[in-house]
Amino acid sequence: MTDLARLALEEAGEKMDRAVAHARTEFAGVRTGRAAPSLIEKLMVDYYGAEVPLQQLANTSVPEARMLVVSPYDKASMGAIEKAIRHSDLGLNPSNDGHVIRLTFPPLTAERRKDLVRMVKQMAEDGRVAVRNVRRAARHELEALERDGEMSEDEQQRAEKDLDKLTHAHEAEIDQALQHKEQELLED
Repeated sequence: MTDLARLALEEAGEKMDRAVAHARTEFAGVRTGRAAPSLIEKLMVDYYGAEVPLQQLANTSVPEARMLVVSPYDKASMGAIEKAIRHSDLGLNPSNDGHVIRLTFPPLTAERRKDLVRMVKQMAEDGRVAVRNVRRAARHELEALERDGEMSEDEQQRAEKDLDKLTHAHEAEIDQALQHKEQELLED
């Protein structure tokens, strides 16, 4: 295999790794029955006119399985944090005692669990589509190398087989993460 083909495959692998990582990050943002800081860390808060991620404004901790405590570094930001949480799609009602914000996670209903599973499956499909798009771009690159005489047709076919193996491995990673998240959502 030529250096250019190897380089194209390495680049495709890196992009696929990023697609898998993105899918996992998306999964982490889906609420289960448990409290997890990852659910609100990326939440954008309007802090003095600028949109800032919550993790830069406050520390989050999990004192109990269904409770999250948000401790703002600056007490003046408490109202903005509370507003951002209330307006998010998490369906949480923050309680503020002047020092910290407490978020209590109610148990999920069976219907809500099914909705979340459906949403996670869609996120997984989006991740698989991203991986396939990377494969398509890499395949075009390999075809262009063969067309330009940089590699033989046999080398191109071998490189495409390697690309397909890479694609299937990354899709399997997404499927495994999906299965884990589904299991997490459906357990009590």
